[in-house]
Amino acid sequence: MWQRRFQLTQTTFLNVCSFCTLIGLCTPVLYGEIEHRVSMAGKAVVVMRLLASAYSVAEKAGAIVRKVLHSGELGIVEKTGVDDLQTLADRLAQKSICASLSKSFPKITIIGEEDLPAEAVEEDLIETGQNDGILQKPCPDEYSDLKEEELVVWVDPLDGTKEYTEAAYILNSPVVCVNWLEAHRSPTRLLDHVTVLIGIAHKGKAIAGVINQPFYNYQVGAGATLGRTIWGMLGLGSFGFQLQDVPEGKRIITTTRSHSNKLVTDAVQAMEPDDVIRVGGAGNKIIQLVEGKASAYVFASPGCKKWDTCATEAILHAVGGKLTDMHGNAYRYDADVKHMNSAGVLATLRDHQFYASRVPKSVLEALKSD
Repeated sequence: MWQRRFQLTQTTFLNVCSFCTLIGLCTPVLYGEIEHRVSMAGKAVVVMRLLASAYSVAEKAGAIVRKVLHSGELGIVEKTGVDDLQTLADRLAQKSICASLSKSFPKITIIGEEDLPAEAVEEDLIETGQNDGILQKPCPDEYSDLKEEELVVWVDPLDGTKEYTEAAYILNSPVVCVNWLEAHRSPTRLLDHVTVLIGIAHKGKAIAGVINQPFYNYQVGAGATLGRTIWGMLGLGSFGFQLQDVPEGKRIITTTRSHSNKLVTDAVQAMEPDDVIRVGGAGNKIIQLVEGKASAYVFASPGCKKWDTCATEAILHAVGGKLTDMHGNAYRYDADVKHMNSAGVLATLRDHQFYASRVPKSVLEALKSD
């Protein structure tokens, strides 16, 4: 795709110059501008091309997630129980992400949430596009020489599957809901919780990530263009949203909607919050932090996995936030680490040490750090 894009750009350049020459308008300024764009695109380093691909691939996956929901045929199976589900959207989105990135970057390591059999992937699931905006960004010096084989990609094809299935039930039940918009106006707004996560790690550190929200913008109503994509990279920042802090003097905690227990409750209460928001999806919770809807994400329990936190950690860290286990220790994202985040998750945009200091000793003793 990259070679094809370069060839297409060259062809466009030649056509433009030929036309301008005929009418006497092909100036050195125009020539230099087009040549500069071609040159900049051609110089994009591996990690920037991978991130640009991940952006386009996440958008493709988001479209798959929407299509399956609209079809009403979710193909739900239980993995470990009723609170750990897999849908057709999970399977198709992961196949699309993994096959697309592997095709363009055959030497990277990809670790996806779903345990799927090796099989041929339909051509219409393959996405070869790359986001031009990312390609035009300067790569931070420390990542400019990275090789494909040094990068590990963590994929959650559908974060918030439980909320996705519950929303689908509402949308497709003539008794519960009469139309699409009514479901979205329900207090729980379940589809807000759904995201696609693609994280990029190097030497165990989350360095870049993409979050796609497939159903963003539903409030506009019928005919709205749904979905948005947020991305970030250490040394560059994060993009696709408006960075905000919570109102001054407010302490708002976001935590799990469906996987709570005594440890989670004790940790949340120890923060002495003004408000507690219980929602699904790690991606959704990090978005709440960076958009000023919550001060801290507190989940004092095993359950979250590396594919839930790699992309989200990179995006949060890129704007000055922090994600650790409940002990305040960083997670690693090497290819051979265990997938479970055994010591829970504590994430903040500001004042991380303050929240870490309030975690009860009983909680820390119950959760062994990796």
